[in-house]
Parts: sequence; C-alpha cells; structure tokens
Amino acid sequence: MPMRSDEEALSEVTALLRDLAGRADGLPRLFEHMQDDLRRVARRERHALRAGDTLSTTALVNEAFLKLERSGLPAFTDRRHFYGIAGRAMRQVLVDYARARISQKRGGGESHDTLGAAGTAEDADDAERMLEINEALDRLEAARPRLAQVVHLRYYAGLTDREIGSLLGVEESTVRRDWQKARGWLFQTLAPS
Repeated sequence: MPMRSDEEALSEVTALLRDLAGRADGLPRLFEHMQDDLRRVARRERHALRAGDTLSTTALVNEAFLKLERSGLPAFTDRRHFYGIAGRAMRQVLVDYARARISQKRGGGESHDTLGAAGTAEDADDAERMLEINEALDRLEAARPRLAQVVHLRYYAGLTDREIGSLLGVEESTVRRDWQKARGWLFQTLAPS
C-alpha cells in the first residue's frame, strides 16, 4: 500500500472536520481520530509551560476534550484551526491546575494534616513558573498578536514555518523572523532581573 503524502493526510483531516461540524458526535469522533496528534500537542504544552507531573499527557488531552465539549465548539475550518483551539484549551487546563496548586500551597482556605497533602514547595515553584510563562504569552499576544500566533502554531501545534506562513498569509522568511522576535521578547520578559 503506498504511503499517503502530508497533503493527502491534511485534506482528509480537513474533510473530516467539515463533515463533523454541528454533529453531536463530532467532537468525540474527531478526538478519537486525531488522538496521536493531540497527544503530541499535549506533550508540547506540558513541556512549554513546564508542567512537570501536573497532568499526564492522556489526562491533559481528556481535560481539553471536556473543556471544549462544555464550551460549545466553533465550526473548525481546517486542521490548523482545530490544533490552535485544542492547544489553547490545553494551556488553559494547565494554567487552571497551576493556580489550584498555588492556592493549595497558600492554604486554599483549608487546613492540612500533613505537608504531603499540600504538595511540595518545588511543585508550587513549578506552578508559579507556569503562570509566569502564561502571563508572558498573554502580554505578547496583547503587544504583538502575530508573534504570539507564530509561537502557538509553531511551538504548541507543531506546524512548520511553511504551514504557518500559509495560514497567516506571510512568507516563510517572515515566520522565521517573527519566531526570532517572539523568542527574544519572551526571553527578556522571563529572564530574572
């Protein structure tokens, strides 16, 4: 059996997205069909936000599914649109978990019988770093939206420069420059004083 080209695989996914739009079983079927790709995106999200053992990759994919299911989905235009939304949902899930860990560290309004119940200081430090990265990405999005889009599409969704350029309507070289600018901006923002 001959191997399918990337373009054929992309066309198949885009067709599936359009076929499932508006169907009650659309999202579960979509997540089932794209499980391997979503796990790849989840691993990147966990790594990008330094999530550590916050959630396993599988748990993160499942939590993102539940978040998207509750939110009422838009009609996905293509694979890139789907990955962008799925990646953002995963990021939001990780940030929610980080906030919960920090709240737990600070007592969370409850008393704890043991130190183990509240988590370790290292867990809270990782959670605080995750929130710093999220806030930096939010500030980048407010200041330079296209740079933030490039970060999301390249780092979180795993798209190539060519795919990002096609999606954003810019040249590959522009995507590479935007990536360099975004990395520099984030480094400056996140670097210790």
